[in-house]
Amino acid sequence: MAKTDETLTMLKDLTDAKSIPGHEKEARDVMKKYITPFADEVYTDNLGSLIAKKSGDTNGPKVMVAGHLDEVGFMVTRIDENGFVYFQTVGGWWSQVMLAQRVTIVTREETVTGVIGSKPPHILPPEARKKPVEIKDMFIDIGASSKEEAKEFGVRPGDSVVPYFEFTQMKNEKMLLAKAWDNRIGCAIAIEVLKQLKNEKHPNTVYGVGTVQEEVGLRGARTSAHAINPDIAFGVDVGIAGDTPGVSDKDASSKMGEGPQIILYDASMVSHKGLRDLVTDTADEKEIPYQFDAIAGGGTDSGAIHLTANGVPALSITIATRYIHSHAAMLHRDDFENAVKLIVEVIKKLDADTVKEITFN
Repeated sequence: MAKTDETLTMLKDLTDAKSIPGHEKEARDVMKKYITPFADEVYTDNLGSLIAKKSGDTNGPKVMVAGHLDEVGFMVTRIDENGFVYFQTVGGWWSQVMLAQRVTIVTREETVTGVIGSKPPHILPPEARKKPVEIKDMFIDIGASSKEEAKEFGVRPGDSVVPYFEFTQMKNEKMLLAKAWDNRIGCAIAIEVLKQLKNEKHPNTVYGVGTVQEEVGLRGARTSAHAINPDIAFGVDVGIAGDTPGVSDKDASSKMGEGPQIILYDASMVSHKGLRDLVTDTADEKEIPYQFDAIAGGGTDSGAIHLTANGVPALSITIATRYIHSHAAMLHRDDFENAVKLIVEVIKKLDADTVKEITFN
C-alpha cells in the first residue's frame, strides 16, 4: 500500500481473510474486531452470521444493513494417488479465470499453497485447444508426490480453498484491487455505518450484519433476518461495472467512481418503491452521487431478507466492481464512502412514522 490509513487497513484485513461459504470464521473475526467498538451488543446466529446491534431509539424501527462474509472459492473433495487435489467450486466460477491461478488450502493446522492446473495445451488435439478447459478437468497441484505426502501436508477432503491475492492500492490511490470485494466491501459498509452513527442520534435500532453463505443461496441472510426481524433492510454488495472495453450501456451502464448503485430489479427481488424513493430523494437532497442498475440474473441478500416474516421493505445498494468472481476485483473508494454516507443519512430519517409511510408507498 502506498499511503495507509485506518480505513485502508480495515479493507486490507477484511479482503485478506480467507472465508468461503461454510468457512466464514476468519472474516467474521475480522469484522467483529472492527465493528465491536461501535456496537452495544455483538452476537452470532446459529449458522454463523455476525450481528452487531447499535441502539438509538429502542422503541423505533429495526434497520438491518447486511453485507456477506463469504467469498467464492473451492472445497477439496478428493486427493488422487499422485497427490493431486480435486475440488468442488463453492459459489459461481467462470472456468476461464481459474487456470494457473495460485490458491491457498486452509487445513486444520496451517495453510498450503497450490496452483490450479490441467492437461497442457501442447498435448491436446487442435480442436480441444480452442475450447475452454472444463472445471471438472482441473486439479490443484500442491507439490505433493503422493496421496500420503498430501495427507502429511494436512490436506483432507472438506478443506476450503481460497484464491490468493494481496490487497493492492493502485497508482490512482482511489482504485483498490483485492480478492473478495464480493463481499467484504459490504461488511466494510456495515462497519463504517455503525462507526459514523456512534455519536449521532437516530430514531431506530441499527443492525450491522455479516451474513454467511450468500454465494450458495442467500442462506445466512435468512437466518440473521429471522433473528433480528427487521422493519427495513439494506443489502450492501458489489454490482457490475460497465466501464471496461467491449461493454455497452445496454449490457451494464454503471461507472466506477460515479456513486453507489441503487438496484431497481434483480432475479431475487423487485426493490421496494417506497424505500427506494426515500433513498434517492435523500441522495438528491444531500448531493450524494448515485446510479441506477437492474440485473437480469443473480441477486443479493435483500432477496432473502425481504421475504422474512410478513415481509420487509428492502433495497440493495451496491458498489460498481470490475472482475468479480475472480482472483482480483477492482472498485473505487469514493463509491464506498458515498454508499456509507447515503445509508447513514437515510437511517437518520427512518423513524416509526416514516417507515409506516414508505411501507405502503
